[in-house]
Amino acid sequence: MFTLTLVTNPAMILAPALVRALRDALGGGDAIWLDPNCAAEFALAKVPKNLAEIRASLSIEGVDLLCQPSAGRRKKLLLADMDSTMIQQECIDELAAAAGIGEKVAAITARAMNGELDFEAALRERVALLKGLPEPTIGEVLARRITMMPGGATLVATMKAHGAYAALVSGGFTAFTGAVAAKLGFDEHRANTLHVENAALTGTVAEPILGREAKVAALEDLTAKLAITPADVLAIGDGANDLGMLTRAGLGVAVHAKPVVQAQANHAINHGDLTALLYVQGYARADFVTV
Repeated sequence: MFTLTLVTNPAMILAPALVRALRDALGGGDAIWLDPNCAAEFALAKVPKNLAEIRASLSIEGVDLLCQPSAGRRKKLLLADMDSTMIQQECIDELAAAAGIGEKVAAITARAMNGELDFEAALRERVALLKGLPEPTIGEVLARRITMMPGGATLVATMKAHGAYAALVSGGFTAFTGAVAAKLGFDEHRANTLHVENAALTGTVAEPILGREAKVAALEDLTAKLAITPADVLAIGDGANDLGMLTRAGLGVAVHAKPVVQAQANHAINHGDLTALLYVQGYARADFVTV
């Protein structure tokens, strides 16, 4: 059996007529409303052949659709990217903006996240441009420029309350992941380390760089540590360097992602906030743990 989940942004309303029409057209089971306003699901005997067409049509209406096997939907490990996934910014772009070179660095970031540039080389290039930036700028950026993605704390708290482990795995920097992981309740974080001398950035980063392969390695390491399988993992991200873990995880979701990522990932959320990732696991709004 399969489960088809429909989710909108919490500020929108998921029309009951739309859910009924789709269920009837696909011969699905009774609709279960996970949230009376924005999330519903129903069972299917098989995956619709025109699933991509249906997904594209619903997206125009502001509705996300995910279809997956019904068994094992609730995952035991959340493996999450940070920049533009758990937070609303790219940390290196915000550091660059503080240094007065924001547009130059942001252009490189955009190309790297869309898979147009080698991630590791692009990271070294951008970090080199930050040489001489005072280390206290990191704290200033964290305090003034970094905001959490809506629904993130609830996603982490709810999964953890039901026994899951949460790991933040970023191609960004530990100076940011440490603070974000603590704020959102992650069990651990992994990222790159910026070199600092005399209270200023040196323009270099510790090797080896945590990129696409390192995120896959983190998935394999954590599943072994927790005695679970990749099928038990929910992996989320938005950039090309996330594709390895997204395609390896049992449930890999491109979240408000770059075009190349959406084209290759099995699932995508483009309209809902991060609580949508709870609905797709079968959690109802009443199950949410808020902090």
